[in-house]
Amino acid sequence: MVQKIAIIGSGNVGGALNRGLVRAGYEVRNSRKETVKETANWGEAVMIAVPYTAIDAVLHELADAIDGKVVVDVTNALTQDMRLALGFSTSGAEALQRKAPKARVVKAFNTVFAQHMDTGSVLGQQLTLFAASDDQQARSMALDFGRAIGFDAVDAGPLANARQLEALGYLNIQLGYVLGNGTNAGFKFIH
Repeated sequence: MVQKIAIIGSGNVGGALNRGLVRAGYEVRNSRKETVKETANWGEAVMIAVPYTAIDAVLHELADAIDGKVVVDVTNALTQDMRLALGFSTSGAEALQRKAPKARVVKAFNTVFAQHMDTGSVLGQQLTLFAASDDQQARSMALDFGRAIGFDAVDAGPLANARQLEALGYLNIQLGYVLGNGTNAGFKFIH
């Protein structure tokens, strides 16, 4: 069982994931710009929690540190002006898998506002965490991380389904910020 999780990114998302995973019993390290590769080398699994526009720079820094590892892509594929960067023919997670072919990429956590990532709930209601990957073992691992934090973790199938998860993340942002519903909100899949 994976116990050491490296989080690339120390902002709101990386900090919230750190708190939730530590509370769940994992050993966690967050990177700073100067410790990206060192942090990834330490971790048994790696979570990428940086702005989507920083992915290429982060991958350059990581080099081979993520080869063979489960890499959980938490990013939202958005442009600088907060628009969906990719459409429905591919996703940021699929692009990440193509750029890091030896990593085992999973799309997860991107449909949840940062302040709820450490508990998996909002207003007393359990939120749903979706995870998509072509690697079943990697997908299961991301779902285990989510369950340990407190989410209702749902298998979202192959990595191609990250296309819908990224659009759902964008909708969450639109509903919360643009349409004024605030961030005390989230999605629950009834099943």
